[in-house]
Amino acid sequence: MPKKPRASREGQPKKRFLRAVVLVAGTIALETAYMRKRGYAVGLKTVVRCRAGHLFTTIWIPGASLKAVRLGTVRLQYCPVGRHFTSVRPVKEAELTDEVREAAQQHDARIP
Repeated sequence: MPKKPRASREGQPKKRFLRAVVLVAGTIALETAYMRKRGYAVGLKTVVRCRAGHLFTTIWIPGASLKAVRLGTVRLQYCPVGRHFTSVRPVKEAELTDEVREAAQQHDARIP
């Protein structure tokens, strides 16, 4: 009996790559939707609070982190107010009073 020819595997690396891209994009979209639904702002000027209670703004983009170690909704990064490395988390938009916005005018470094 003659052997059956094997199916071509030429398109498999492309399919795997596309699946990975779709999976990453979907994960980022889900994280963004989750954070917005819970009342958090995400973007280039996100108000965060460090573990010691200091407020400052930082870049908070779901799925990306250039100057912090991501641990779910918490990140480990440098606090420019207290001048220490600590865990930070975003502040809900409902908690942003005028006093909090003034206190959060301290910005961290824009470039890692």
